[in-house]
Amino acid sequence: MRKVSLLLAFSLVFIASCSEETTVFEDEQSNVSSENNQDFLNRSISYENAGVIDISSEEDLSGKTSKDGDPLAGDYPLSLIAQITPPSFSGGENLTATHVNIVDDIAYVSYNTVESIYVGAIDAVDVSDPYSPKITSRLYYSNADINAIAYDSGYIYIVGGVDAENSATARTNSFVAKIPSSNGSIDVNNGITYGFQEGFIATDIAINGNNIYVTSGEDGVLAVYDKNTVALLNELPLSDLRSVTMANNNIAVLDASKGVSIFDANFSLEKEIAISSDFGIASKRTLDFSNDKLFVSEGSKGAGIYNASTGAFVEYIPILINPEGSDVSDNVTNAVAVNESAILMANGGAGLSLSEESSGSTTPVGIIDLDGSINFVASKGDYIFAASGTAGLQIIKMNKPNQSLESKCEDLTSYRGSSNITVPANETMAYQGSKRLRQVDVSGDLLLCGSWTVSTGVALNTDSLFEMKGAIIVGNNRSTKDITVASNATLVIEGDLVIYGDLILGDGAIIEFLGASSRAYITGEVTKADTAVVKGEFNDMLNRF
Repeated sequence: MRKVSLLLAFSLVFIASCSEETTVFEDEQSNVSSENNQDFLNRSISYENAGVIDISSEEDLSGKTSKDGDPLAGDYPLSLIAQITPPSFSGGENLTATHVNIVDDIAYVSYNTVESIYVGAIDAVDVSDPYSPKITSRLYYSNADINAIAYDSGYIYIVGGVDAENSATARTNSFVAKIPSSNGSIDVNNGITYGFQEGFIATDIAINGNNIYVTSGEDGVLAVYDKNTVALLNELPLSDLRSVTMANNNIAVLDASKGVSIFDANFSLEKEIAISSDFGIASKRTLDFSNDKLFVSEGSKGAGIYNASTGAFVEYIPILINPEGSDVSDNVTNAVAVNESAILMANGGAGLSLSEESSGSTTPVGIIDLDGSINFVASKGDYIFAASGTAGLQIIKMNKPNQSLESKCEDLTSYRGSSNITVPANETMAYQGSKRLRQVDVSGDLLLCGSWTVSTGVALNTDSLFEMKGAIIVGNNRSTKDITVASNATLVIEGDLVIYGDLILGDGAIIEFLGASSRAYITGEVTKADTAVVKGEFNDMLNRF
């Protein structure tokens, strides 16, 4: 029995199956343990790099500059909420994240190890409070890699690999399991139901209606199980299955030997999309549908886009940058995730890239400044989850304005100017938008409505007025920045004020919070002159006032 270490921290085991039948049983849990110490789990969450994230090389890629030569304000005002260190326990010290499934405010994360042993883990992460994520449950597997995970209707479903020769109950190395879970609380006390299928190792999972669909790698199968009983309903042998996803009740699989195959519910072939890319040996690759397009991670070629109806090739999104010092062989697209118009590519050593789809074509935006080689990406709602081997799971907030705020802002001009906003004395400016800024310097009156990040600080000069409706995020924990409100200046906040740094209020300065739901998240100090005034009701999240 031999386990092959994958480029993507994924694993396949090259052995013959031990049985041709799938067996369902209730696990004795001898190889599964829960981590229930909340203080210990909290130590897995790091805020060391939290705060504003830049997107590098946007100007080089697009050639856009404002009239005065300053870079234009960028779209996608991203902020890093936190990083989660991979689980570590005796015998499982080198785990890396393999998959993320986001349901409501819970992210379910799977882990495996690239070493010859079979070791894995599962996390449930609550992000309902974006400034204080919480690991609500963690399971350790001392005998199994967990390669993909999905949540549905009170249960977590996982797939992966186990050493069948050293297991009293496993019939083959490729397995699927069903675990009770509610509101992020994983309950192993009520039993774990397992099923086994042909193949070297299970690589991906999708759930549709009452069915579970599982792919099981090289010389494996596309298997369908009953979601309630985990009983095998059907299976179809295929050569080298890496991924499975659903589209309009059809089943799409990525077979590295030939491309994408789309089947109906009865496994009748509806369509084939031939792809000749080198998908790599035992490497994880993903599929994602968005509207009428299919996005395929194709290794060194980047992401391939195909018409989902006809299968026709549309275009490639190339890997944008090969960072200095990165291994060319590690600059491969491992996973693709689509969130509205944003296309995210986990490009290994080349990082996490962002492109934008508009009017039927894609435009590169840049590389999101994150640490580590990015092995997987998932995105839903206002969040991006990027998995890397060294930096762990990185939780990114997209800071999209909500619909009610957009309706309040619709009469304002959309901001399309420099990344440095300067308002001269006796001038008034008012804008809506969702932008990345470098600096804001106000001597007159400024109204910003929407979501904004500022990388190098905000200054309100004497007698100035800055009104903010929505969210403004300033600085990060690697490079803290301040908001300074000079004498007799006024800062008005209706929404979220987030400062990775200090708030400095001069003589006669006023900060006023409007509404009942405004929040202040300030990691540094609030320095307030004796004559400065704080008005309004707000949630002082870190008790700085």
